[in-house]
Amino acid sequence: MERSIFGLREVKLASDSADMTFSGYGAVFGNIDSYGDVIEPGAFAATLAEAKASGDWPSMLLQHGGLTAEDNTPIGIWTDLAEDGIGLKVTGKLADTPRGREVYTLLKMEPRPAIKGMSIGYRAAAFEMRTKPEDPRRRLTKLDLFEVSIVTFPANRKANITDVKSGAGLTERDAERALRDAGFSRSEAKAIIASGFKALPQRDADEASVSAALKRLLTTIES
Repeated sequence: MERSIFGLREVKLASDSADMTFSGYGAVFGNIDSYGDVIEPGAFAATLAEAKASGDWPSMLLQHGGLTAEDNTPIGIWTDLAEDGIGLKVTGKLADTPRGREVYTLLKMEPRPAIKGMSIGYRAAAFEMRTKPEDPRRRLTKLDLFEVSIVTFPANRKANITDVKSGAGLTERDAERALRDAGFSRSEAKAIIASGFKALPQRDADEASVSAALKRLLTTIES
């Protein structure tokens, strides 16, 4: 099994961690990885179709697993895998286990996430070798995907985890934007998200601002 590692670029956070869902890219098309390979659009089409037809989906691992049973125990499940114009778009849900909650906490850290990337484990079922020195080592045209891991050390920074959400689907950035639109400062918005309106001095949490913020939040959730 081969591996291709991609970097973390952005994480959006939710104030409620009830669902521990996230999404991002397990692979990016047209970008040379650390091994000199390029994944071509359509490379995952067959393996994704087979997974969805059989119900036997690629595993979600941490650091590609390891030697022990615990290392190789999945940390969650992938709920959607699809190709788009960028690459392999993945959506997953972390398990409510010590390792799953640990990973979710690492993804939520400020001012930057502690987890640095995503990586795929695959077999190159079809590829084209380079014919010129300046070409990529291989152009991968068909891949059998076995697992997608969350990893610490990325080798390619083009792919990313784009969303870390709660069960409601509202991200922390959405909530912060709504509160900012309602007139709160950035620091006030962050304090409200972390600890509720009680985090503000009483004079700042006036009824009109609170009402406007709640209306904006409800509109965001509904949309």
